[in-house]
Amino acid sequence: MRDDIYRFLSVNGRLPARVTADQAGWLLNCQPHNIPVLVAARLLKPLGNPPANAVKYFATDEILELSKDKTWLWKSSNAMYRYWRDKNNRRSSARSKIGENMESEIAD
Repeated sequence: MRDDIYRFLSVNGRLPARVTADQAGWLLNCQPHNIPVLVAARLLKPLGNPPANAVKYFATDEILELSKDKTWLWKSSNAMYRYWRDKNNRRSSARSKIGENMESEIAD
């Protein structure tokens, strides 16, 4: 475990009331870049009504409760798997289209 994560989790024996996306990822044991995936899937809700480009904060109590719910964990894992599978498929299909275009240009 990284030192900064360890320090965050052990400060005064209690967690802050709200956490950033990075810290939420630490609490859920997932990568910080997966937090927007969970928000887009409506499985995690940031506090307030933040603009798209603002730092998002999450209620620590809510994250801890969700982390105990096996159904939510199942849904969140599937949402992350689905997002990355679709993104990788889009990337590989774009690459194959580029390869096909290059092959047709070479053949001409």
